[in-house]
Amino acid sequence: MNVLVIKLGATGDVVRSTPLLQRLEGNVTWVTAAKNVILLEGVHENLRCLSWEERNKALGASYDLAINLEDTMDVALFLKSVRCNEIFGAYIDSANLLRYTKNSASWFDLSLISAYGKEDADKLKFRNRRTYQEMIFEGLKFCFTGEKYMLPEPIETGLMGDVAIAADSGPVWPMKKWAYYAELKDELEAKDLKVNVLPARNSLLEHLADVRNHRCLVGGDSLPMHFALGTETPCVTLFNCTSPWEIYHYRIQKKIISPRLEEFFYKRGFDRRATTAITVEEVLREVMSQLQGSGIVPNHSIAK
Repeated sequence: MNVLVIKLGATGDVVRSTPLLQRLEGNVTWVTAAKNVILLEGVHENLRCLSWEERNKALGASYDLAINLEDTMDVALFLKSVRCNEIFGAYIDSANLLRYTKNSASWFDLSLISAYGKEDADKLKFRNRRTYQEMIFEGLKFCFTGEKYMLPEPIETGLMGDVAIAADSGPVWPMKKWAYYAELKDELEAKDLKVNVLPARNSLLEHLADVRNHRCLVGGDSLPMHFALGTETPCVTLFNCTSPWEIYHYRIQKKIISPRLEEFFYKRGFDRRATTAITVEEVLREVMSQLQGSGIVPNHSIAK
């Protein structure tokens, strides 16, 4: 088969889509945001990766299948110019309206372009208990069996330790940022543990190394979490306002779900109550549990 995949961002969403590469047969062309190209290049022998700015290079071929995992009009307009036999995901219909294919409904029914409208889509999303991969794989007639993320080799930075804290959440989801990372760091350091707050890096590959070089990552639903899942780094993930059930745990993740999750579910404003509902004691307990069990993780970067 000749397959086109369109998944631009966010970067974590691109990473969690890479298990598809283990099931798609034949040649795959992946169009993504320019910053994400470095994470896809070379991860699969039959993969050609193009930035969104290079997207017209994808028009020279015809495809058996085009997988569009974006929900925006500009991407759907581009897809309209692609020669393909079958589409999975969002497309523009004959009335120039943004739709999605029936076989992708289990995912897109929960999205911003849901046929049910955003309010009901968020309710469906809250009730959903299937992972992102399960929904996408099922729509493509695959069975998700824990296929791993595909990631490139990182660029070493020398930063390593026992616990990495991913404190940043970005401007889109300010309520992802837990209020008590500083207190957690103090508690962990009081136990003679080496704790690093992940710094900003010029390269995603350096950021990947920073995550891999720790025995445990603690943070929110974010890119570092996906890097941890992809590098077999045990992690503790706090869910203040997004779905914990869409994330596949790969048997190395402990999820802490806010008792106020439903109240703030998929809300993009800021309310301090969302960021303070999970206690320091609960997070500390789970981090220590992960550290105690981290010796079972193979090929880890630092000595136990």
